[in-house]
Amino acid sequence: MKTFLLFLLYMVLAVLVILMAILLGNSGAWYFAWLVGTTMIVLIAAAGASLLDTQDEHAAQGATHGDSP
Repeated sequence: MKTFLLFLLYMVLAVLVILMAILLGNSGAWYFAWLVGTTMIVLIAAAGASLLDTQDEHAAQGATHGDSP
């Protein structure tokens, strides 16, 4: 039953994507690139913030224990 429900969900999504492609016409590729680009920028920024936070934590632990960087 779970497989059937997933199949229905994917079919509904496919129909929605096809309808959007028909409605958007030639500008559909631009919107797709915009969505993918925006998503990538947000994910890269989140990864950079996570790395910076980790570096700050390591620097704070080093200063607490008297280690030099």
